[in-house]
Amino acid sequence: MILMLKKNTTHPEAEQLLQRLISMGFNAVKEQKGDRIAIAIVSGIDTNTKESEFSRLPNVESVETFSETFKLAGREFRDQPLVIDVRGKKIGGDAICVMAGPCSIESEAQIHRIAESVKAAGADFLRGGAFKPRTSPYDFQGLGEEGVYYIRDAAHKNDMVSVSEVMDIEQLEIALGNIDILQIGARNMQNYSLLKAIGKTRTPVMLKRGFAATYREFLMAAEYILNAGNPNVILCERGIRTYESYTRNTLDIGAVPVLKELSHLPIIIDPSHGTGIRNMVAPMSRAAIAAGADGIMVEVHYDPDRSYSDAQQAISCESFSEMMPSLFAIRAAIMK
Repeated sequence: MILMLKKNTTHPEAEQLLQRLISMGFNAVKEQKGDRIAIAIVSGIDTNTKESEFSRLPNVESVETFSETFKLAGREFRDQPLVIDVRGKKIGGDAICVMAGPCSIESEAQIHRIAESVKAAGADFLRGGAFKPRTSPYDFQGLGEEGVYYIRDAAHKNDMVSVSEVMDIEQLEIALGNIDILQIGARNMQNYSLLKAIGKTRTPVMLKRGFAATYREFLMAAEYILNAGNPNVILCERGIRTYESYTRNTLDIGAVPVLKELSHLPIIIDPSHGTGIRNMVAPMSRAAIAAGADGIMVEVHYDPDRSYSDAQQAISCESFSEMMPSLFAIRAAIMK
């Protein structure tokens, strides 16, 4: 249920009502909704609870019901697009969020070299895998904790925001305080224990869409994080598995306008995993921005063919630099 408070309700009064509801056993959050304050009760309501009971509470003007199951990720409770600020760098709003870097952190020198290059080209977010979920147990699995420290230092040195994946709660403990944005990969989109654990932090998290997840399943996974208390969620479309075998995945550009309609959360596109083909990264990056995505996540390496992982989809530092001006030009054109 959504409790719309009276127009003249003050924030202290709204907070007092919120705490009263929590003390009654409801899971509730408040939000500014236009010129009014709203309180969403997302759980704790049983079949015997009547709307009239809430309408009699102090400062409540009206009571609405949710039509979607993703209550906090949807637009019914929060209609304004979310903008996440991470150390002065924003995801959402007017700016383009460009996350760039290697698939795997291979060495301290490698991540520093790539960070310097992509920063010079205009990227403010440094991606790199310290813990790598690989299809084969014999493939390179990442540098682990050592890699976390390498990307942390490279990001800070170049005034960038670090983005790296965690696959379990043990890795989460290592990443907290060292990684600025936690990535949840496609394989873990429905790892509910991990989602709940990350939800208990305030660290921004980028959630990737699962290989075969519907839009609503994707948003329900985000709901686990939001419901646990972390409002800083970024959605990432990274391609889905279809009958097409020419590309690694089928990149669903249509996910951008659909998710923008259904949710207030920022949305970025990963054209590297979405296609798996190096020469498709630039055109699909442009398509993502043209479709209204809040940014992209791209795998970049100074020697792509020798990347420890995903070599076939990594683009060179030079190609990344050449691509960037077109993204800003497209963004400027559609914002007019």
